[in-house]
Amino acid sequence: MKHKAGYVNILGKPNVGKSTLMNALIGEKLSIITSKAQTTRHRILGILNGDDFQMVISDLPGIIKPAYKMHQTMMQFVKTSLEDADVFIYMVEIGDKPEKQPEEYEKIKQLNVPVIILLNKLDITDHEIVEYERELWEADFPKAEIISFSAKFNWNLEKLMDFALKHLPESPPYFDKDAITDRPERFFVTEIIREKILLYYKQEIPYSTEVVCTYFMEDGEIIKIAAEIYVERASQKPILIGKNGEMIKKVGIEARKDLEEFFQKKIYLETFVKVADGWRNSDNMLRRFGYRDY
Repeated sequence: MKHKAGYVNILGKPNVGKSTLMNALIGEKLSIITSKAQTTRHRILGILNGDDFQMVISDLPGIIKPAYKMHQTMMQFVKTSLEDADVFIYMVEIGDKPEKQPEEYEKIKQLNVPVIILLNKLDITDHEIVEYERELWEADFPKAEIISFSAKFNWNLEKLMDFALKHLPESPPYFDKDAITDRPERFFVTEIIREKILLYYKQEIPYSTEVVCTYFMEDGEIIKIAAEIYVERASQKPILIGKNGEMIKKVGIEARKDLEEFFQKKIYLETFVKVADGWRNSDNMLRRFGYRDY
């Protein structure tokens, strides 16, 4: 039996449902999900294995115009995905238009790579509008496969999978067949904590925050974890902590619940809030926080 393997890269503007799609394809919550832009900051690989295939699915940051060095690094992940894709999934929402897409969309159109235009939010749109939108995208990108989709209900997920599998090249697997991601356990600790910060804080706090897992030790049925939460300015630290420590306590409690579900073990979690002035524009801090050089 011939084996297929390849990279299926999911691109699009912020908040179109890329992370929800990746989690649905993998069957695990690997990418955090919130309603805020820039929730995904890194390239996260989810690995879907079958007897005769390995699909390496890339969840990527939403395409934005960089305002910080951190954003430049995020967009470098997007640039790399244009170079190594075997299949592209370009996600848009019903109501979006081809002429409103970033330049990366035009670059994809010029590449000789199979592309799916995924029209998300099928569940909140009537049939006539969906057909009209399909015609718009077909006219603009005739080579692409246009699939209407609902990330909420996974409508047409099987159709999407069939197209991607059909166009994977023959290849041995890139990763161990038991793997479901390329990321270490500590990465998911930081992402789960950061998700709670995105959910429970407003204004600039979530975007100015980064999390580092400084200790991770399994002790029987308990995992002991320590994490440092960095903010960009000293004035943000008391906001993150909250009155009498109530806000940071809430983050810890909710993060611990998700960590226990993720690792299927009891979690002992300690968090510490620190300040790293202007870290989003600091090469040294970006490297420390796990962003690659660009």
